[in-house]
Amino acid sequence: MTRVIKLGGRVQSDVALPATLAAAWAASAALVVVHGGGDEVSALQKSFGRESAFVDGKRVTAMEDLDLLRMALSGSANQRLVATMVGAGVPAVGISGEDAGMISAVATSRVTMGEVGTPDRVDAALLHHLLAGGFCPVVSPLARDRDSTGGGVLNVNGDDAAAAIAAAIQAADLLLISDVEGVLVAGAAVGQLDADVARQLIRSGVARGGMAAKLEAALDALARGVPRVRIGALRALTDDTSGTVITLAGVAV
Repeated sequence: MTRVIKLGGRVQSDVALPATLAAAWAASAALVVVHGGGDEVSALQKSFGRESAFVDGKRVTAMEDLDLLRMALSGSANQRLVATMVGAGVPAVGISGEDAGMISAVATSRVTMGEVGTPDRVDAALLHHLLAGGFCPVVSPLARDRDSTGGGVLNVNGDDAAAAIAAAIQAADLLLISDVEGVLVAGAAVGQLDADVARQLIRSGVARGGMAAKLEAALDALARGVPRVRIGALRALTDDTSGTVITLAGVAV
């Protein structure tokens, strides 16, 4: 059973992360980890005198920000996470969505978002190769710009990248892990939502910002054939009862 895990930036500093990832690896031995690093990107932008901006929980990315994202995501954040995992006994290998043209994306809206893309295609050959060799791919969510002829790159939201990868490798499970226990409704995490309720939470503004982005990614993964998506905190990696399960209407889990 192959699982795709998206780790938000803040959860990567949790002291329980190494042991939890090692336990998740031991339980499945077929993991693909996609990571964020929003706080690290923001800090690097600030050090260069640039301001961070977001629309619907996704980072607006100017052309001048792309090398900073490569430095923060494909560089320090990726290699720090790989080192943490290797130290915990997980044979992690750091890669970027740019490597081997793995993730291809199209610009979402250059007027409002700049150099931000929506995954258009995932070539899963590199992932299958690493998994078959017993390695755990750790993916930085940058992508090749499908419409560029000069090696252009687009910033892809990590949740969107994880959903596209999960669909491409026909993963049995997609887990979107952050620093919240699940989807909060009236201040409490709910155990399960179907797609219609998830869409209503987005429309009504109950789910907004990063959580709205997670729900949209979950819905996209389900539409692409991923059978199960769960949103939760770190303990959801080893506790199947933790977090919020998102399903299509009428689907039992």
